[in-house]
Amino acid sequence: MNEQLSTRLLNLLDRLEPLLPPEQAPIDWSRDVAALWQRHALGGRLTPVAPRDSVSVSELIGIESQKTALVENTRTFLRGRPANHALLWGARGTGKSSLIRALINDLAGEGLRLIQVDRHDLVGLPTLVQALRGSDYRFVVYCDDLSFEGSDDAYKALKSVLDGTLTGPPDNVLLYATSNRRHLLPESMADNNNTQVVGGEIHHGDAVEEKISLSDRFGLWLSFYPFDQDTYLETCAHWVTHLGGTFDEAADAEARRFALARGVRSGRAAWQFAIAWTGRDNTLGDAGVD
Repeated sequence: MNEQLSTRLLNLLDRLEPLLPPEQAPIDWSRDVAALWQRHALGGRLTPVAPRDSVSVSELIGIESQKTALVENTRTFLRGRPANHALLWGARGTGKSSLIRALINDLAGEGLRLIQVDRHDLVGLPTLVQALRGSDYRFVVYCDDLSFEGSDDAYKALKSVLDGTLTGPPDNVLLYATSNRRHLLPESMADNNNTQVVGGEIHHGDAVEEKISLSDRFGLWLSFYPFDQDTYLETCAHWVTHLGGTFDEAADAEARRFALARGVRSGRAAWQFAIAWTGRDNTLGDAGVD
């Protein structure tokens, strides 16, 4: 009987072993400044990654007020003082993701560590946050291009970690997110059907209240807008020079045509133009803007 049980257990282990994540050494935060959180059936794991580029906050153009606010909030956090979770929302390609990534290049020496979580792995966010509790380092947990199509499990997990549990996130963890949507959920005219005016004040219906309740849990909102022509051209000139090229009259004219053809002026478009222009002379660099 014992032999049969042992055989069955061994067979079961053989079948389960391929489903388990590969064994990994513990992450060393004294060496690793950034990591990806990857959820699996038994919890999740942190995989160290090198910073994508060397762009500093000062190199990002056209978002001065947003840079100042986010750096001040992050430095306040690093000093051990209360700081807000941040939602960076607005037009695509205007530097939201680049600004968060640039923080690690500027502030890693002050103890900041960056962990990126994919939207589909947010269900494991409570597990990650608890694993970081008590660490000597201070972490920004970052979710890029965040949006939801309804009250799925990822939405509930993020909402709970932000402000919905008895303990809340530990003092050494902040959540930063980027999104093209201010309220992170799709909005429709039908949502306003139950809105009422009571005593001269607008009272939203339940559908609207539910949709704005998540973004309201971010204490710092930073709005990003499309670039005007002068800012776009200034950004083009910066990145062309950064990549070793020359921004002359010909480059200026081509940059204008590039934006017109794409129908957008943004930091991303400026970076893509700089690649196209300087790439003709094979002078590409190692930076980038999203």
